[in-house]
Amino acid sequence: MGIAEWREQLRRGEVSARELTDRHLARIAAVDPTVHAFLEVTTERARADADRIDSARAAGETLPPLAGIPLAIKDNLCTRGIRTTCSSRMLETFVPPYESTVTERLWRAGAVLLGKTNLDEFAMGSSTETSAFGASRNPWNPDRVPGGSSGGSAAAVAAGECIGSLGSDTGGSIRQPASFCGVVGLKPTYGRVSRWGLVAFASSLDQVGPFSSSVADAAELLQVIAGEDPRDATCLRAPVPDYSADLEKPVKGLRVGLIRECFDQEGLDPAVKASVQAAAAQLEALGCELVEVSCPRFNDGIATYYVIAPSEASANLARYDGVKYGFRAAPGEPGSDGLAAMTARSRAEGFGEEVQRRILIGTYALSAGYVDAYYRKAQQVRTLIRRDFDRAFETVDVLLTPTSPTTAFPSGAHAGDPLAMYLADLLTIPANLAGLPAISVPCGFDAQGLPIGLQLITGVLEEPKLLRVAHQYEQAARVMEPGPRRRWWPEPEGPVPPPEGPPRPRP
Repeated sequence: MGIAEWREQLRRGEVSARELTDRHLARIAAVDPTVHAFLEVTTERARADADRIDSARAAGETLPPLAGIPLAIKDNLCTRGIRTTCSSRMLETFVPPYESTVTERLWRAGAVLLGKTNLDEFAMGSSTETSAFGASRNPWNPDRVPGGSSGGSAAAVAAGECIGSLGSDTGGSIRQPASFCGVVGLKPTYGRVSRWGLVAFASSLDQVGPFSSSVADAAELLQVIAGEDPRDATCLRAPVPDYSADLEKPVKGLRVGLIRECFDQEGLDPAVKASVQAAAAQLEALGCELVEVSCPRFNDGIATYYVIAPSEASANLARYDGVKYGFRAAPGEPGSDGLAAMTARSRAEGFGEEVQRRILIGTYALSAGYVDAYYRKAQQVRTLIRRDFDRAFETVDVLLTPTSPTTAFPSGAHAGDPLAMYLADLLTIPANLAGLPAISVPCGFDAQGLPIGLQLITGVLEEPKLLRVAHQYEQAARVMEPGPRRRWWPEPEGPVPPPEGPPRPRP
């Protein structure tokens, strides 16, 4: 059931928040040893949150919109008093003294925190295999990756370990794992949601967004986390509309643009292409007009991104020097342990291979003699990509593409080939470069039973239209119709006790 249905059952007293929480904690205990979606399960905090909601309901108080709804949070969003590691040794012991804006809004709305989810280290990756605490697995097939970097958050929703979750999207890190795991993943307009308390990767690209099992639930979560934040200078001051208001409104007459460059991609899986084209036909059956459009610089997005994002990462991660907080390497040889040597050792031991690779790329791109040739040029191409989108939206209302060129690939398939891994975000990156809202919705399965995702993109702050089209497609296609699915996990018999003891990242 979705958030609205659970909220109604909680309101009528047909289920208590504590029962709903314990149900999901039991699910985590049964499934997560294989999925490894969670780094920390905050059992005591979750039960305390749920008990407060039950007490408020018993006292006749008006409950907030997410009262009693169990959620999971990507472990690069700061949570006061709960470790925030970014799946890195560098922050393995970091306990934030403050709460991120988005999580603070969730707790005010009554949500229950189940725990913190796994990710690629510092959100740098497309498979959740670069985590210092072990890779996550895809709930549809444990031999496949869940995508990344928010793979833990996507897998937790797909495996039924939580009702919804939050992730962050820098180049597709919400939409791509949503596609791989068969859930809904929404990246809002840049600045629509506050980044305060999100551990920075690439500041001009990062954006927080929700995972859910339905578009309606994504709209509910976005409603709570969106809005102005004076602590974030990049957060927009635009009013927040009612994202659920127009979900049932017909989409007849809307023009849907199919980006030619996306469907002509070399390496696009035929099953993915066919499934997405069938989804376009479904929208046409709902009354939309299909239009082929061209965004000539769409395919330049990946090269542009891998200059801009590492450059910003090299600046943001310079703060991890082994002095103020985080990991510090053990002392070296006597007489050779100055500040520079200690910092170098701390970074070499604290950062993983992929993070080090991106720091080096970014530092090179920003170095004297190269900043104009690489970084400045990449920013110019970024502007051209945005102009391509602007021209496209002069003739269409929504753009449609596959979310990823393939379905979930096998674990370790790209371990020795980082360039192949980078190509997994080929179709999602341009929306980040342009700051546009985009959503991934399940649209089918391949021959192995792995989910396929459909990506929809709209103009700046047009999330209501985006959610409306996605919801209408979802309701018409019913790709995730309830029923038997090919799952590898056994259903537990009777209540399964949730894990006890203090939460801690797995080694």
